[in-house]
Amino acid sequence: MKKTLILAIIFIATCTVSLAQPRAIGGRLGWGAGVSYQHGLGDKNMLQVDLDVSRFNMGIQATATYNWIFPFNSWKGAGSWNWYAGVGGGVGMYWPDWWRYPTNHQVKIDDRSAKLFVGFAGATGMIGVEYNFKFPLQLSLDWCPLIGPSFYKGGVGFNLLGVFGGGLGIRYKF
Repeated sequence: MKKTLILAIIFIATCTVSLAQPRAIGGRLGWGAGVSYQHGLGDKNMLQVDLDVSRFNMGIQATATYNWIFPFNSWKGAGSWNWYAGVGGGVGMYWPDWWRYPTNHQVKIDDRSAKLFVGFAGATGMIGVEYNFKFPLQLSLDWCPLIGPSFYKGGVGFNLLGVFGGGLGIRYKF
């Protein structure tokens, strides 16, 4: 009985603390389009998770960054300005040259077309600026490059597409 009571108290306390943190969810446009989620960790830190779909090379990537928040204290207008910077990691995949190959399974794949699928992982950094309106809306402009190795049939390369990781975000704060 004591163990059950202690577990219930720990569960309720954990849920209360996690629900009391400020959060924001919305979209992000840049190299592609995606969904963005921010979870506040105190007043000066946040965790940001993005899931993006690339518009140029038929790919998808997910990144997570731990960001430190630095407010612009000199701003006296409505709302608030912050800039933030952080580090994290990410994974993804894309299909280079997907438009060149037919979709039927009768095609013989040679060495040149063996790179139909590329997976990648790497480290990411983030730097950005955000404006929080008086009502629950946030606009942000950031750069989040994802750089690391890429893996494909027949070899390993280096993923430089992540350098174009800039984006404009719009989020609902709750």
